[in-house]
Amino acid sequence: MGGGSRVGGGGEVSVAAEGELFGAVDALLGRVDQGDLPSPVERRRLREAAGLTQGDVAGALGTRRETVASWEGGKNEPRPPQRAAYARLLEGLAVRFPAPEAGPDSEPDVPETSTTAPAPVTPSVPAVAKPPARPVASSTTRPGSGLRRQAAKKATAAAVAAVDPRFANGPLAVVDCEDGQVSAYCVGGLVLDVPAKSLPALVDWTITEARLGQPRLHRNGRDADPVLVLTPTALERYGLPAALSDEERRAGRLADSHKVVKQIKKAELQLTQRGFGPWARVFRDPEGSRRRCVQLCIPSWNALDVREWDSKDDPQLPTMHPADLARYLGTYAQLVMTPRGTASTTGLELMTALRPPTRAERNEATGEFERAFNADALTAVYEHVECEVPDEHPLLKGRFERHHLRTPDQMLMEEPYDWCRPLTDDECMRPYLVVIDVNMAFAAAANGLTVGLGGPTHLKNRPAFDPKVPGSWLVDLSHVDLSRVQVGGRTVDAGRLPSPFTPRGDRPTGPAWYATPTVAYAVELGFEVAPVEAYVRLQSGRYLDPWYQRLRDAYVTVMAELGVTTSMTDAEFLEAMARSTHVDPVMALLVKAIKATAKGGIGKLRQRSRGQVPYYEPWPALARETWRPDIRAAVLANVRVGMHRKLMKTAAAADLYPVAIGTDAIAYPSNGPSPLDALPYTPEGKPAAGTFRLGVSPGMVKHQGTQTVLWAEQQFEEAGGVFNLTNLIKNDPAAGEGE
Repeated sequence: MGGGSRVGGGGEVSVAAEGELFGAVDALLGRVDQGDLPSPVERRRLREAAGLTQGDVAGALGTRRETVASWEGGKNEPRPPQRAAYARLLEGLAVRFPAPEAGPDSEPDVPETSTTAPAPVTPSVPAVAKPPARPVASSTTRPGSGLRRQAAKKATAAAVAAVDPRFANGPLAVVDCEDGQVSAYCVGGLVLDVPAKSLPALVDWTITEARLGQPRLHRNGRDADPVLVLTPTALERYGLPAALSDEERRAGRLADSHKVVKQIKKAELQLTQRGFGPWARVFRDPEGSRRRCVQLCIPSWNALDVREWDSKDDPQLPTMHPADLARYLGTYAQLVMTPRGTASTTGLELMTALRPPTRAERNEATGEFERAFNADALTAVYEHVECEVPDEHPLLKGRFERHHLRTPDQMLMEEPYDWCRPLTDDECMRPYLVVIDVNMAFAAAANGLTVGLGGPTHLKNRPAFDPKVPGSWLVDLSHVDLSRVQVGGRTVDAGRLPSPFTPRGDRPTGPAWYATPTVAYAVELGFEVAPVEAYVRLQSGRYLDPWYQRLRDAYVTVMAELGVTTSMTDAEFLEAMARSTHVDPVMALLVKAIKATAKGGIGKLRQRSRGQVPYYEPWPALARETWRPDIRAAVLANVRVGMHRKLMKTAAAADLYPVAIGTDAIAYPSNGPSPLDALPYTPEGKPAAGTFRLGVSPGMVKHQGTQTVLWAEQQFEEAGGVFNLTNLIKNDPAAGEGE
């Protein structure tokens, strides 16, 4: 079994560049040649006349056998970059095997069907069938079934990987051992024989033969290292424990004295400073410009945290078949990126992958390429600002008592809503509480948001507020009286709405630090603002736009796979959402992972110390260019004020007010159990302008759950007072807290 020749130095760069050019040309051909394919029946005839199987065609085009079957059955049409190549294949076959003249009694061909899905075959790495003693999967979650419907308009990384021979077998593989035979389950149902007898040999096989990895997401970025997911049987085969000991778990790694760690050192392989933990990186020194690194993911060591990757109440990963696990993580890699650790870590890494800090630039004087910084990226670690950092930051050493609680005029407190109020007598007469929640609220708030890219500039002596400049502003907003604000010519009841300026919904009582979106909203409402001082970032840009777009496309694509599309009516959407969790368990988990990537990525911008160092001592995250608490604050401020804007318009349109808000979930009193009964619509049946809209896209809302008002009153009585019950009202108990 061969893995293809090794390409290093300039050869690697030329192959990648050639792949990008071919992909661009194929995309153009696909746009202009929409009538270049014969009928589905003729496609099948040509293939059979040449003695080719659907698997042969799929392997040549870098797609799945089921996809080719759908082309020949007329269910789907090929799309770029495969379309132009498929047209060329059919054209060549038509020359060699011209169609016979149709007789009067000829019957149309019937598209071939099959109850099994053979793995696609690549020219240089053959697929290896598994022994019959262990069936691959049931028909509902068969390995390699992949995505069956296309919802996103943009091509995903899978299309790029299909034309890059270096990564012909996908971004990752799940390594499993059965009856002494080690196999690597790849994306698309491909299964490879693994000859490696030791872990160092497994790493070297992956580097030299496996053809795993993922092309860079940006031309100035770097290709993703291959990931090997080790099952418990693979751990046993390679001498690793099925679980870490208590001491190893506290350290987050195997002891240096472990025999496998010694094997790695003896083979002159290296580990990163984190050592051999749940997400271990094993590498050799680069060969020219070619990285030689493999990342190991060990689920039984809690590499795939149940809070991000699995269902907490009904864990599926421990018993998931290796083929389904490869499908799950491989689809995530193709739609988002190759996992780099936790979903939160991957969300942060995705920002850098889409906005690389540096690029190669030719020095005109010497003719040599040198490193240059990109203006639209985070490129340096700048000084931190006291009001923006968490309590344990070194900047605060000696400034306050150890357990001092900083006040709003000492600390930037931009967080999502956690607010509730008692029901009015009129609201108690309505039978239901309907909870809606915002799809991917953190990602949606990042879309189009201008954030700081450079270091802070301190403005003193009452600077003028500029809504176009990102930063932190010390300003008094206690004078903002929402009872005087009119929306659409109608005054809303401010007493039944939270303040947009504080997470708890309380009206400010004096000067406080706010991010630019919060102060800009006060100006939008018609109030004057007079900052006392500010820390602004004069170098700015829409840094998070490609990050949002990548996650949006991934989310919409997977939801389409689950039967929920952007073209549905509100009623159809609610029905499809109710069915979606039962359509495909693997894809349902993928939705959760994408949400965790979005939410966790924003959270990582202000990653706090996890006890690695003493209080007031620098922790590792502070050394990252992406440790930017000001960007996190701007996103969360945008979440809150964007929600308040819609709350105001909903109140003005239908005299409808929330009774509780938890992060991105809003509870409304309702006469019926459905959001259709609660949300305002025009006489024509359209959502009222500016209000919450049902739909699958980020920023739109879905139904989280419904309970009776009587149930809520019982909860309040048992608790001895009103509390935020949005997270208790869920149709799906496995749903996480916020997104």
